[in-house]
Amino acid sequence: MMPLTFAAVGEENMIKKVGGKAETRKFLENLGFVAGAAVTVISQIGGNVIVNIKESRVAVSKEMASKIMV
Repeated sequence: MMPLTFAAVGEENMIKKVGGKAETRKFLENLGFVAGAAVTVISQIGGNVIVNIKESRVAVSKEMASKIMV
């Protein structure tokens, strides 16, 4: 397992676990970041990680991305 921040751009990964505080987890779950979901990193710009998840393109901060384990 590794944080999403270390995932290769363009490679599809499976989310294994979402960590962090309860409100952080809830926020990420609402965006579709749940265990078992497929996620692909599109790019990393500045402090953000842009990903494709559930047919949507979402930007999350590196801090949040580091709590998503793939």
